[in-house]
This record gives sequence, structure tokens and C-alpha cells, in this order.
Amino acid sequence: MKVAYVFSTSGHTASYKLGKMILPQLEQGTHGVEVVGLFFFDDNNYILRKGDPIGERLAKVAAEQGILLMMCDQCAVERGLAEGEPGTFPSPVKAVGTVDGVQVGCFPDLYTALSGNMPDQVITL
Repeated sequence: MKVAYVFSTSGHTASYKLGKMILPQLEQGTHGVEVVGLFFFDDNNYILRKGDPIGERLAKVAAEQGILLMMCDQCAVERGLAEGEPGTFPSPVKAVGTVDGVQVGCFPDLYTALSGNMPDQVITL
């Protein structure tokens, strides 16, 4: 089964649930499903900053396993993690100061990015 995770809950959702539960399982090959995408909203985007220990580990796993890493364009621009004008498709916004492999966009961009490897389920955390 293929899944995508959407990190939308404010607080430390990404650092706790992803960093302490999901990411170690992905690194060990014990997660139980194929993760095809991770989409980040609000302050959860900060985990993708260059130099963040969890973000750096995540970037490595994503590259090895073909996992899409995407930030909400508006959320990323507001937090200084992207540059450009959000709100159009395809999003012209580009990530800055993030770990390798991060894309930026809105839902149409997410759907397009996942279209070649669609998840069977989307889980929102």
C-alpha cells in the first residue's frame, strides 16, 4: 500500500510524529507501507530547514526511497523558506534555505507531483 502524509496540525507534529516515529521506521525499513509523499503546512515547514537534524535525515531517506517532500507555498513564503508569489498553478515559488529535494506548491502542484506514483491513502497528522 502507498501512503502520503500531510502534516497540518500546528505545534510539533513533524518533529515529534515524523521525527520520533515515522522517520526511524523509514530508516530501518519497518514502516510497513510505501510512503510516496510528505506535504507540510504551517510551522511544520521548519523541519525542512537546511541543517535541521531531522530534516537532513528526512532528505536522505526521501532521496533513497523516492519520497516527495513538498511545502505549502504560502506557508513557506511566510516563514522565509521560499521565494516567489504563491497562488498560481504551477506554483512559481522556489524553496530557499531548505534541505535538498524540497518542492514548494499548493494542492494542484501536489497532485501533479504525485500523479506518477499516487498514494492509496492520504493520512493527515
